[in-house]
Amino acid sequence: MNVRRHHISAVALAAVTALGLGTLTACSSDSTAAGNSDKFDVVASFYPMAFLAEQIGGEHVSVTSLTQPGQEPHDLEISAKQTAQLQESDAALYLKGLQPTVDEAIGQSEVGTKIDAATLTSLESHAAEAGGHEDEHADEHADEHTDEHSAEEEHGHEHEDGQDPHVWLDPVKYAEVAEGVGKAFEKADPDHAADYKKNTEALVGKLNALDEKFEAGLAGKKNSVFITTHAAFGHLAERYGLTEEAISGLDPESEPSGARVKELQKTAKADGVTTVFYETLVSDETAKTLAADTGLKTDVLDPLEGITDKSRGDDYFQVMEANLEALQTALGAK
Repeated sequence: MNVRRHHISAVALAAVTALGLGTLTACSSDSTAAGNSDKFDVVASFYPMAFLAEQIGGEHVSVTSLTQPGQEPHDLEISAKQTAQLQESDAALYLKGLQPTVDEAIGQSEVGTKIDAATLTSLESHAAEAGGHEDEHADEHADEHTDEHSAEEEHGHEHEDGQDPHVWLDPVKYAEVAEGVGKAFEKADPDHAADYKKNTEALVGKLNALDEKFEAGLAGKKNSVFITTHAAFGHLAERYGLTEEAISGLDPESEPSGARVKELQKTAKADGVTTVFYETLVSDETAKTLAADTGLKTDVLDPLEGITDKSRGDDYFQVMEANLEALQTALGAK
């Protein structure tokens, strides 16, 4: 339904002609590429954004994800063909601060409706989770913190001012984002506004129920500290009174220092940590090494940046419930 579909810029056309061998990413809800359907065409940056678009848009939208299933979203490089898709779409839904190349491409595109999920809820800084407890270890590891944060900023894996962009792992914040996306869809495609509003209300209701399930499921926990490969779960931890200790920072590919590993070993012993969590889209080698050195178990805590055959569920809600079960086991809540 894109009224600007025939006005793609000459620059984009030239790029597609020269580099047209780029591969289309998988379409999240329809095999038709963005800009080539009679529906409201939405380009989403990665799975959590595509899921929102599908749930809220329903039958009225055609959703294309820029990030393929199984691809680590932080490392995404936008192809010329994807740039052309953006130009032809009705809306772009993304989370600024998570994927620098997406931020740049959407910023330079002529998409009529640009929806930045980071503006639809509040982001917090969870730097402490990436570098240990700030209070008793602050001076001892000041240089380490500086090095880690500099690396994160260099690779663009955090939001402006060091804020944590992983808001979708907090059902309450994700619901706030959903409400904002719903309103944006209503404004951009008023012919289907009533359905967007209805679908948004249904999704928010399911997210509120998930929040209640987490509250009840973690209420009887025996301890509250958990170790993860990278600092994706700060918002979730803050919501439910937990403490995340990440091996790496917000960048899942960064290597921890020897001092950080030793600190985590001390933390695990002091706080009764039972499990080191790893994820499906990045290497589990560091997590398993730390666990072996400290006599701990390993398990998956999925940051839900993409759904693959290895995921413990077929969609956001199933994987989040699997995450809850993993946390309950690790924290002695079941």
